[in-house]
Amino acid sequence: MQAMLSIGEVAERTGLATSAIRFYEREGLIQSARTSGGQRRFRREVLRRIAFVRVAQRVGLSLEEIIEAMANLPVDRAPSRQDWQRITRGWQQRLDERLAMLEALRGGLTNCIGCGCLSLRTCALANPEDWASTLGPGPRYLIEG
Repeated sequence: MQAMLSIGEVAERTGLATSAIRFYEREGLIQSARTSGGQRRFRREVLRRIAFVRVAQRVGLSLEEIIEAMANLPVDRAPSRQDWQRITRGWQQRLDERLAMLEALRGGLTNCIGCGCLSLRTCALANPEDWASTLGPGPRYLIEG
């Protein structure tokens, strides 16, 4: 039987607070076993699962998307490379869209992004009379791409 990790050890290895680890467990992203004294014990593969969650969050995936994807991972063994590839394959389009938005944002930070603020000098030229507001709320030039 493999050595099990305490919640404190998982926290130390992942850099997460124990409350975050308990939250991940409540959401079904990770699983633990209980000792006879009721303490949580985690299999080592939980470290990779937590790393995956944190990376997915950093690239902008919602918690719901992450939960949905990870529900397709095996619970009785450590996920294989093929398991990880299978669940991330569907995110390619989402990541491509995110990259395109970041590129547009980088290019548009010094110009009007259609937010309706009318605070930039160029707003009078790029967005006269705040016409971008007719497209909807928020940074319309970036959203509409």
